[in-house]
Amino acid sequence: MASPQFFGIAEVGYFVAMMVYIGHFVFRSAFSGKIATVITSVSFLSQTAAILLRWYESYQMGIGRAPLTNLYESLEFFVWCLILGYLIIEYKYKTKTFGAFVTPIAGLALGFIDLTGMRTTIEPLVPALQSNWLLAHVTMSFISYSAFGLSFAAAMMYLIMKTEERKGSAYWFWTVIGGIFVALLVAMFIDYLNYHILQITPAGERSNILGSTFRNTSSAVRVFSYLATAGFIAFVWRYGGTLKRTLSHFKISPELLDELNYKVIALGFPIFTLGGLIFGAVWADQAWGVYWSWDPKETWSLITWLAYAFYLHARFIKGWRGIKTAVVSSVAFIIVIFTYLGVNIFLSGLHSYGEMP
Repeated sequence: MASPQFFGIAEVGYFVAMMVYIGHFVFRSAFSGKIATVITSVSFLSQTAAILLRWYESYQMGIGRAPLTNLYESLEFFVWCLILGYLIIEYKYKTKTFGAFVTPIAGLALGFIDLTGMRTTIEPLVPALQSNWLLAHVTMSFISYSAFGLSFAAAMMYLIMKTEERKGSAYWFWTVIGGIFVALLVAMFIDYLNYHILQITPAGERSNILGSTFRNTSSAVRVFSYLATAGFIAFVWRYGGTLKRTLSHFKISPELLDELNYKVIALGFPIFTLGGLIFGAVWADQAWGVYWSWDPKETWSLITWLAYAFYLHARFIKGWRGIKTAVVSSVAFIIVIFTYLGVNIFLSGLHSYGEMP
């Protein structure tokens, strides 16, 4: 088997694990939780084999580089780090509840790969980018992104457990963010049905992302999509208390979630500072002759750094805890998503190495 087959097994496995984890969360079945862990572990091993095999295949082709040099490979590595972090948390804290909140993030990333039709072939780097700094910069950047993803999951769970008053701003915050996140997953699933199963619309065009719903050529479909999303958010807002009661059943304390939110950010922030910003600047100087050029990716990376720096400043200097820091953590991860994917979709620059059509 070649690396694409192992990647395919892993991706299907993660989607199945996501549904089983959500089923475990809703129906509180211990057996389904064990099944979800097994599926996730097998998928993780398959993805590990795929990454190593792709590395080996690049040497066989005479290219000889780490599989971290384009958007496809970086997304795969991001998901790998995210799942690894999740499995460590599940083992250490003996809870499978996180799976229902972490695996959808992996599903969102993998769905992005399928829907954009980005190039997945192994290609050599341009000479200007061939540097040992590549491995350090990209690897550390995506380790930190995965840590921030885990903090987002912990923050959302904390907000669900600690907010009760429907008119409260924090309650509004998590119901709107959670509703939009689920709506995006559903919209990407509809895209997948259209492009890959029904083949109504050709896949592999960046302009086709969310083209079946929010970016459809028909104004009626767009209006319906927004109205359906608004209706779903209203549903989450009305029945959000059910999620809180469900989480309470798993006996995971808000204090643990707040502490976990802080610990993964405390781990990810220095890694991002060193690998994402400093090593990136050194590599940019070697490649382009300048440390910093205010490229859109660089600018949004700085905004990301400031957002998490504010989180740590507020926690240590201002004494913020609980709901306030959970909101800051969630907003910061939304910035991460835009830095990671939004810049490649909507902006251009030196970092637009995504090779999306």
